[in-house]
Amino acid sequence: MPGLSAHVSSADHILETRASSHDLGAHVVACAFAPDGSAGFALGDGTLRIAADAAWTSIAAHEGAVLALAADARGFVTGGDDGKLQRIAGGEVTTLADFGSRWVEQVAATRTHIAAGYGKRVAVLDAAGKTIKTLEHPSSVTGLVFDAKGKRIGASHVNGASLWFVAAKTDNPRKLEWKGSHTGIAISPDGENVVTAMQENALHGWRLSDGQHMRMSGYPAKTKALSFSRNSKWLATSGAESIVLWPFFGGGPMGKAPTELAGGDAAFCTFVACHPQHEAVAAGFSDGMVVLADIGSERILPVAGPGGRGAVTALAWHPDGARLALGTETGFAAVVDFSKQ
Repeated sequence: MPGLSAHVSSADHILETRASSHDLGAHVVACAFAPDGSAGFALGDGTLRIAADAAWTSIAAHEGAVLALAADARGFVTGGDDGKLQRIAGGEVTTLADFGSRWVEQVAATRTHIAAGYGKRVAVLDAAGKTIKTLEHPSSVTGLVFDAKGKRIGASHVNGASLWFVAAKTDNPRKLEWKGSHTGIAISPDGENVVTAMQENALHGWRLSDGQHMRMSGYPAKTKALSFSRNSKWLATSGAESIVLWPFFGGGPMGKAPTELAGGDAAFCTFVACHPQHEAVAAGFSDGMVVLADIGSERILPVAGPGGRGAVTALAWHPDGARLALGTETGFAAVVDFSKQ
């Protein structure tokens, strides 16, 4: 990682010397970076807090809690329990859609499209915010993601997941079936694998080329965060007392043991975010600790020490990999700049 020193004097050294931090006073639901480089933090009190050049501003985004956040081509898009899909850009809030009593619990975006999950439906909008189609699912959508090229949308729900082509003239999903409650979804950057988190402390995967099923189990807790490495070789997950990394190469993950990093402190890993440029992963824990782990060397760099800040609930990298946004359940938030010398 460029700009990092081999010597770290304390667990909070990186936070103290390379971060702009703030106590936001409410649960951090999610964080993301907008195209202008600002970091957005979606909060349970209905506000979006934006950090830009060490200045923090607050914008009232929803009448209830913000439930989901993504960055699109113009700024941020948020979903809330007031049934609204909002865009926040240039300090202004624009309502893109109002779904009434349906909570907007899932939001995903690319440069060209926005997707919002409410109940059993996913609304797909163009970059201007116009709804172009609505996708129906057999049960409530619990996870929503675009693939790396922005051509497909994956949605998790009861008994599996559905894959849709964004530009299809007739909307017939590829159904990925497996009995049970699926609670989140990830698609590998190479587009070869889809993995869902499940209610019973396990993951399920499908290799799209041949439909091969993959089951990854043994977690002591539910897996709420899934993140593939940039080269699709590793899947990083939360849900254990370490960062669990499943190998998606050499025939894996079937029959292969996962790599476990940064464990041993009796705190559970609560969030993971793989680096967009390097084979590394940022991870947050239930005691507030945040680390950066190099997968190849297994070197661990402490970013924030444990204690007093609550469990880590959100992590997001700027696309260039130089900055990391983090947030916790108590409202602590920070933007860490790894490019500083």
